[in-house]
Amino acid sequence: MYNRILSNRETCDREWLVYSKELDKVFCFCCKLFRQGYKKGGLDNEGYSDWKHASQGLKDHEVSFEHLKHMHQWFERRQRLDCNETIDKEAYEHFKKEKDYWKEVIFRIIALVKFLAKHGLAFCGSNEKLYQKRNGNFLGLVEMLEEFDPIMKEHVRCILNDELHIHYLGHNIQNELIQLLAGQVKIEIIKRIKQAKYYSIILDCTPDISHQEQMFIIVRYVNFNSSSVTVEESFLGFLVVEDTTGKGLFDVTSKELESLGLDIFDVRGQGYDNGANKKGKRNGVQSRFLEKNPRALYSACGCHSLNLVLWQILKDNVKGLTVKSLFVTRWESRVDSIKPIRTQLVEVRKALKEVSDSDKDPKIQSEARSLEKHEVGDYEFLTLDEQDLKARCYRLQDALKYKEESDVDAKELYLELKLIRTFLPSHIVSPIDALNDIMRLGHCPNAINAYHVLLTLSVTVASAERSFSKLKLLKSYLRSSMSQERLNGLAMISNSIT
Repeated sequence: MYNRILSNRETCDREWLVYSKELDKVFCFCCKLFRQGYKKGGLDNEGYSDWKHASQGLKDHEVSFEHLKHMHQWFERRQRLDCNETIDKEAYEHFKKEKDYWKEVIFRIIALVKFLAKHGLAFCGSNEKLYQKRNGNFLGLVEMLEEFDPIMKEHVRCILNDELHIHYLGHNIQNELIQLLAGQVKIEIIKRIKQAKYYSIILDCTPDISHQEQMFIIVRYVNFNSSSVTVEESFLGFLVVEDTTGKGLFDVTSKELESLGLDIFDVRGQGYDNGANKKGKRNGVQSRFLEKNPRALYSACGCHSLNLVLWQILKDNVKGLTVKSLFVTRWESRVDSIKPIRTQLVEVRKALKEVSDSDKDPKIQSEARSLEKHEVGDYEFLTLDEQDLKARCYRLQDALKYKEESDVDAKELYLELKLIRTFLPSHIVSPIDALNDIMRLGHCPNAINAYHVLLTLSVTVASAERSFSKLKLLKSYLRSSMSQERLNGLAMISNSIT
């Protein structure tokens, strides 16, 4: 049907013939495009579906004068389009020039939005007019850029001369661009989390300047996209919470994870501060997560716990001046840091000795002991015998087991670790370096999963404290009426774009 057989038995392609799958009919493209007036039926209007007489019908149509005239018009138009010699060439060139102009303008506006959002700066002032007082940082940057950039110079000129009714400098376009940028950042983060599969959640709450309780969610995961494996902690947003009990926080968190498309059964770690509503073993968030997913292992924030222990020990032993951290750049404050050590050296040594004797973390014990004796401690890594190694593999399998499924197989993991111990370079001492080295081999899946889960577990919630700082910076007393949507968008850009 799509080929015409000539009288000398040669074939000719009927490139004008098109078929509609939906209508189950064939049409003549050129006749339908160029025919004038109304003609009922046929290939050039309603289509042709008389398949029994299709061969003769197509032949009659293609030798008709009307068809040949339309074919000529079609080929002529196609040649002119190929040579860019159509009647609308000038209009097209004008359209292309206009499109390129607006593309360059929007590109610069997006750069300004990213800059202000990244640094947590306010956008708007008390008015939205160029070259007027108190018109805000955004328009101020536009005025500055206009002095050096010809594209923005022309754009500002058109605005000031009332040649443009739409200029993309108002607060509505700012909100739209903020949401678009934040949306793309969140999509990329969610994509990486799903590729990583396992992730940990870090939660904390704080009231903002308008006295709304804001809970943020940070997700820790292993990023396999880059050339080397990296551990990332990504901010996913602020959530307004009315109920700060363990149940209230858990309900809000699980609902948000569901809306983001993240499976709660892929959670392998939880990180919170020492608040009872989060770490409580009966009604806290961690216990409710464990009820749903026993593999969501809870680990208290190491920094909070260590701070509480050290603070109590120092209070018990050092009764005079408070021990302070040593600033790197503020030289005038160093005397305040050194004075407690100089005047209370005996008490400080007693405190360090108590830490080395009572703390359960071998690393902290070793550091405290080396500080006490004024020398650098020697670190030795624990070497397990075959029986201990096998027993720990089975314990890990049980810890990462839910119903009949486990993240690792103890027997296979034991054999893989024995093999890894023979070829792992001696200079590799951290889990991330070990995982990078094992990944290059590619034949130790259980060991990779074990390291994957290990690196996913959160040790501290320091990233949460940094989000607190962003909240105070973004929603200040001058911007206390900022909408939740804009706050989340700015926070997402500020925390993620580098």
